Amino acid sequence: MGLVSEYRFILPRGLVDEAGQVHRQGVMRLATAMDELVVERDRQAQQLPSYGALVLLSRVITQLGALTSLSPDTLGNLFTQDLAYLREFYNRINQKNEAQIPTRCPACDTAFAVDLTLAGE
Repeated sequence: MGLVSEYRFILPRGLVDEAGQVHRQGVMRLATAMDELVVERDRQAQQLPSYGALVLLSRVITQLGALTSLSPDTLGNLFTQDLAYLREFYNRINQKNEAQIPTRCPACDTAFAVDLTLAGE
């Protein structure tokens, strides 16, 4: 069995493109050292460190719905819930840590955590 280097995910809300189409299903690959170096060299990430997460995610997300090329500016249109999900997903697949996603019951508004399950596990 070979190394699994790509993982499927489904965003909680989805990225809405300019045409109004929602993109929820995607693929993220494992990060490389070069991915992290690119973030360090990016001028906008140097000026605004939180922008670095968008730069990094734009490199490792290989597909999101019908989109196969994502820029940091495109990912800037993500809902915050989806950005938090992608950050946690990135950490989980690259560091192999257990992760839980905080959520709320829509019926009773009770807060609880759900284990993040990866496709392919």
